[in-house]
Amino acid sequence: MVNEARAALRGISSFADLEKARVEFLGRSGVIAMLMRDITKQDGAQRKTFGAAVNRIKVDVEKLFADKERALGEAANEKLADNEAIDVTAPALPRHESGHYHPITLVEQELTDVFTSMGFMVLDGPELESDYYNFEALNIPPGHPARDIQDTFYIKGHPDWVMRTHTSPVQVRAMQQYGAPLRTVVIGRVFRHEATDASHEHTFRQIEGLVIDEGISLAHLKGTLLVMLKKILGAEVKIRLRPSYFPFVEPGVEIDVSCTMCTGAGCRACKQNGWMELLGAGMVHPRVLETGGIDPKKYTGFAFGTGIERLAMLKYGIEDIRHFNESDVRFIEQF
Repeated sequence: MVNEARAALRGISSFADLEKARVEFLGRSGVIAMLMRDITKQDGAQRKTFGAAVNRIKVDVEKLFADKERALGEAANEKLADNEAIDVTAPALPRHESGHYHPITLVEQELTDVFTSMGFMVLDGPELESDYYNFEALNIPPGHPARDIQDTFYIKGHPDWVMRTHTSPVQVRAMQQYGAPLRTVVIGRVFRHEATDASHEHTFRQIEGLVIDEGISLAHLKGTLLVMLKKILGAEVKIRLRPSYFPFVEPGVEIDVSCTMCTGAGCRACKQNGWMELLGAGMVHPRVLETGGIDPKKYTGFAFGTGIERLAMLKYGIEDIRHFNESDVRFIEQF
């Protein structure tokens, strides 16, 4: 039997043929299986002798097949090496110019780095948002004039759903999911139903920051924003806070930065006053904390939000927001 198997394997040159032979000799209905079944037909001492002989045959045949499989594998590897050999003396292919990061991507990467280094989570939420999270949960009830300011894209046939007008809805979602204390930034796309010009787009990127803990004050807000803006706009940048109104914060402030074009001396970009309006911020309104499931008597927090395109324009001296979405390779190649 061993000699028969050896003879059968001698003419095999492919794994497919090897498998057929394996089934013939070692399969469930193969020659070896038939011999194994014959063991039970033997009597007394003859059964033991016959069984030992069959086991030796089985072991020898299995080794023959294993050796053949290894030989076929080595032959296949040698053939592959010959066919796919690399000529290291051949001239190199021409090098193509690598791509370029979009300036928005660059700014978002910097923002992510600076906030994660301060222990913030980076989150995002749904762009198709419910009226509740986009407005009501942020202290903007039906009929509130702030709804008109947002210039909202409402979903036809579904008045309770909107394209989110800011990343602030994630504030409440984060509070409900993680509770307090909480440090997070939200980076994502938002939508406004407004005319496009050099400083306005209907679709843009925004970053929202939220910190909630015991004893949080406007001083913490100012310090956090200084770290962010010095990282993005340069160590020499200065900021100032002006009182303002937003429904979801109390008190609310507008944050101005010293003009990056003239470093505060006064120019056309900053209308000769040395300052440029950049973002809105404030202390999280107690009603918003309650909506998020957080006790406003124990915890306070601050929030801020700004357009990432706005930051990129200041950082790189870009005068028209429409450049970001024009897909002009000449524009992208500058970064």
